[in-house]
Amino acid sequence: MRSTAERVWLLPGVLALLLACVSVIVGPGGLSLAEATADLLAGRDTVPALVLLEIRLPRALLGLLVGAALGMAGAAMQGLLRNPLAEPGVLGVSACAALGAVIAFYSGLVRLVPAALPVAAITGGVLGTAALFVWAGRGATVATLLLVGVAINALAGAATAFSLALSPNPYAFYEVMFWLMGSLADRSLDHVLLALPCVIAGAILLFRMRGRLDALSLGEETALALGVAPASVARWVGLGTAMAVGGAVAVSGVIGFVGLIAPHAVRPFVGYRPGATLIASAGAGAVLTLIADIAVRLLPTERELQLGVMTAMVGAPFLGWLALHRRQRSAPWL
Repeated sequence: MRSTAERVWLLPGVLALLLACVSVIVGPGGLSLAEATADLLAGRDTVPALVLLEIRLPRALLGLLVGAALGMAGAAMQGLLRNPLAEPGVLGVSACAALGAVIAFYSGLVRLVPAALPVAAITGGVLGTAALFVWAGRGATVATLLLVGVAINALAGAATAFSLALSPNPYAFYEVMFWLMGSLADRSLDHVLLALPCVIAGAILLFRMRGRLDALSLGEETALALGVAPASVARWVGLGTAMAVGGAVAVSGVIGFVGLIAPHAVRPFVGYRPGATLIASAGAGAVLTLIADIAVRLLPTERELQLGVMTAMVGAPFLGWLALHRRQRSAPWL
């Protein structure tokens, strides 16, 4: 029989599904969900049916998909590096994925082949992850990986800024800048279909590493004694993270802090086991992303706030709270 800790992922998963339903209902204009669903099922091209199918439903689905990818990737990175501040953004995966997407924008590949955007984002994430482990070298410590990750993050950010600075079209510059701040607005079911295979493939790779991440939490020497090679785990976790985050970044832009907050929100309820945190963090990431996306639509602003801005406004205070919490208590994080 599974323990309560192993079933805790059900709660954030159910909550995420409920919030997805709320996301479908919430919007600048009123929408009768029953009427829109009835028209959709009857094949009537009414305004409510089109709003539901083309605007509200893709946004809710992407909130689930992107949030789950970021939450699970953040949990995997924290488990791999055994550091509470590790996340794809800190290690440069998100920045490299964004750089790949920006290159696809400015090279014109997106206009020729729509699938070039997620492919470029995933390629950027994979190359950034590969550079991280090659640069850090074999047997690198956690501190070394974090330092190299910060360097790669800075280099990818500088390269993105350089590309934007050379843009001959100011309108394209602003378009990419807003895209980089993250948003789920104006997305369609095509975006969902583009991101879905990448996120699922990355999530499967990460989920397969859950037992090995548990072994790594006991220390590298103990993991080796149990037959777990830390270098192999790092490569598979890096690849899974790059695929999941690359697919998410390709359709939503860079959404920070979700991968950092989600694992901390569920970790106390799963016995601080990295492997058990993965699925629960996916649900928590979806919950956080959907809450933030609903919030940006409800704020009384003239223009809808970017989703990445909202998650940063929540995530930055959380970092401060985490620092105070760790200073006052010596409870384990992993």
